[in-house]
Amino acid sequence: MADRISALDGHVTTGTFGLVPDDGPGVILQPLPDLSLVQVAGWPDTLRAVGARLLAITDAVSLPGPGKAATVGAVSLLRVEPLKWWLLGAQAPELPAEKGSTLDLSHSRTRVRVAGRDAAALLNRFLSLDLRTGSFPPGSVASSSFHHVGVTLWHADDGYHLFLPRGFALSCWEVMLESALQFGVEVRQG
Repeated sequence: MADRISALDGHVTTGTFGLVPDDGPGVILQPLPDLSLVQVAGWPDTLRAVGARLLAITDAVSLPGPGKAATVGAVSLLRVEPLKWWLLGAQAPELPAEKGSTLDLSHSRTRVRVAGRDAAALLNRFLSLDLRTGSFPPGSVASSSFHHVGVTLWHADDGYHLFLPRGFALSCWEVMLESALQFGVEVRQG
């Protein structure tokens, strides 16, 4: 298998930048390397069977519903569409074509963690989502657009994980970093 190289490799300068308040930066940006992302799809009449295969792989107690995620250890399962899941950190199940399909998306996306007390405010500069905790609590997943680029956002326990298409990752990163300067931003290496 080819090495996974992030679209942001060589373009990230770590450190603290911008208008940093006395209590520290309001935003933490961190590209997360070595993305292992597989899309798993079932058909309407095979969804339960495909879901059972995913439960066995993830050791999750139950399947996440649409727009939700479940994490067990280093493996996460995101329900990105009614008939599709994204599997993070695990190998794809073998599925016969009559049951469903798998697609390795690892090389097609760049994953960035956005955290800190002002993370939601920063993301709301770009995403038309209600990111208040009551509307988008940890465990939520949504698709949106970031400067006309289709992205997926997951509210994980350690912040927001933004999945950017590889071809647009650098320009989205630069725009997000520039906007984060107003909050004070710490850029961490993945």
